[in-house]
Amino acid sequence: MTKENETIEEKEKNISFWAQVKEDFTVPKQNDPALDSTLELFFSYPGVWAIINHRITNKLYVSGWKKTARVLGGLSSLLTKTDIHPAATIGRRVFIDHAIGVVIGATTIIEDDVLIYQGVTLGGVSLDKGKRHPTVKSNAVIGSGAKVLGNITIGKNSKVGANSVVVCDVPKNSTAVGVPAKILKRDNKDSKFTHDDLPDINKEMFKYLIERIHVLETAVKEEDGIDVSKKDKKLEEDYDKFINAMNSIKKK
Repeated sequence: MTKENETIEEKEKNISFWAQVKEDFTVPKQNDPALDSTLELFFSYPGVWAIINHRITNKLYVSGWKKTARVLGGLSSLLTKTDIHPAATIGRRVFIDHAIGVVIGATTIIEDDVLIYQGVTLGGVSLDKGKRHPTVKSNAVIGSGAKVLGNITIGKNSKVGANSVVVCDVPKNSTAVGVPAKILKRDNKDSKFTHDDLPDINKEMFKYLIERIHVLETAVKEEDGIDVSKKDKKLEEDYDKFINAMNSIKKK
């Protein structure tokens, strides 16, 4: 393919190693308002160093220097508290915020402009050879403590809530939260995302169960002339609102 026929996307991918490292150093400025000076990048951003170290180990790994890559990867893990297998594929402008406790498996694929918070695991659930780790599409956000497991896909522009456990595909432009994760929003074009917007699923469910038990206990006392029909109707309405908010029914 001639340079004249090269697409913009291909030009984006054809970036030199040192240009990519330089770009990695600029990513925190776009994602972390707490950054006050360039000096902080060298001492307070282990996620940046974890990514840069991975660039080196990955280059060695795919060039056949697998043992060397594993040794250097282990040293990087000790220094950054971030475990990234050298075989993992990581795109451009990926930012691991705080980074401590992040684990990224060997067959993981992370596309461009992905934001990952501390404590995230992109892991496998199988000992079989082949693709067994997640694929995270561009512009996705993985919340702190989330576990994304198996050969699944987190769609483009999608978000995973903090401490969620994801074991199924998340469609593009969607938000997933819970254990196991449920899809709360589909085809959500709004790029703004804050974790405090996500509902507390356990809290809402326990609230429902407690109210339901109360209604049943009251029903037992109907012989005393207590009418529970109004309260029961109100409870059903509240539950329907909760189910609609969850929007967990998958499209066929």
